[in-house]
Amino acid sequence: MRPIHRARPVLAVALAAWILFGCSSSGEPATVAGDAADEAATETTTTQPEPSLLEEELSALAVPVFHATDNPVALSEWGQLAVSDGELVLSDGITPYALNSALFSDYTQKLRTVWLPEGSPPATYDAEESLDFPVGTVITKTFYYPLPEGASATDLRVAKGAAAAETLAEPINLSSVRLVETRILAHRETGWVALPYVWNDEQTEATLSRTGDLVRLTLVDAEENTETQFPYVVPNTNQCSGCHATNHTTKEILPIGPKVRHLNLDVDLGGGLMPQLALWQDLGIVGELPADDEVPKSAAWEDPSIPLNDRARAYLDINCAHCHNKNGPADTSGLFLEYSTQLGPRLGICKPPIAAGTGTGNRRVGIDPGEPDESIFIFRMETADPGAMMPELGRALAHQEGVDLVSEWIESLDGDCG
Repeated sequence: MRPIHRARPVLAVALAAWILFGCSSSGEPATVAGDAADEAATETTTTQPEPSLLEEELSALAVPVFHATDNPVALSEWGQLAVSDGELVLSDGITPYALNSALFSDYTQKLRTVWLPEGSPPATYDAEESLDFPVGTVITKTFYYPLPEGASATDLRVAKGAAAAETLAEPINLSSVRLVETRILAHRETGWVALPYVWNDEQTEATLSRTGDLVRLTLVDAEENTETQFPYVVPNTNQCSGCHATNHTTKEILPIGPKVRHLNLDVDLGGGLMPQLALWQDLGIVGELPADDEVPKSAAWEDPSIPLNDRARAYLDINCAHCHNKNGPADTSGLFLEYSTQLGPRLGICKPPIAAGTGTGNRRVGIDPGEPDESIFIFRMETADPGAMMPELGRALAHQEGVDLVSEWIESLDGDCG
């Protein structure tokens, strides 16, 4: 089954795409390497120096392309997403996906997609780490906010807490959201590369910004009747590796979200709820899978029907474990926050900091059972001080709902740190 929100190709657009990108005799999307891409870009600039109908039609077609060496300036050159008829849609062959629990990013909503070029082998299963995707894989994550009532994308006012689409197959209506950025993870022969793209105010295109960006927004919370100004930070390429280089020895950039425990949930791509991993297997995205009861599954932290311990552990896993693992950048802390870590000092219980500087908030241990207000975890989650907050990248705001969850969990724990 394929997601239904697709761009609509026409004959003229197909011809233009063939001229610009090149196609095989079977019509498969081309792989563009440096020189060929440069020539194509030069030719396009020469023939169309100003925005044109051709560019609009190419955007509507959005042919998926893997760039083996060059880094396109325009997001549309990847052909993963397209703006069409006032909506953000996916091109053919692009699969949206969801996670049980998502990383907090200043209350943004996220559209995640994955694409493997035609003929690629499927990703290889791994019970603990991210799936081993083949060279040519492109993963995207688009960060956006719903708009408050009466606002437009150019107002720089965004809303907190609006409901997401009922299915992953729903297009994004651009009259009701502000697109902020789209991040590309592309798997090249030399490894994964992370590229941040920033959307323009017109919401028609995103442009590569290797140095990152800062967008000053106002978060409107209609439920609490509050407005909070904050700097939304688009990471530069070095900051991308700060999170995605999950192994400090190899320093390789790797995907964080697509681990089977995070992907193991039911999703709706337009034909009703189905197991996501089984769908991926049917689509050729992932290869052989173990029996269902052997595939790990993390909890959805927002689901109150799930035990509190599982929810809190899932939250810490997705938000913290890419650094706090035995091979991660924060391994010297001795604090390992993967979902599978047993209760004890490695999880922070009664564990004094090794070197936290001002990051302790004058509290003695990471987790003081029954005492969230005496736990370093809560101090670091609540503060917005760049020298003390955790996670140290990816947020400017405190995630109050996450603080409340972890506080409730700590309060439920038994024990005495003495």
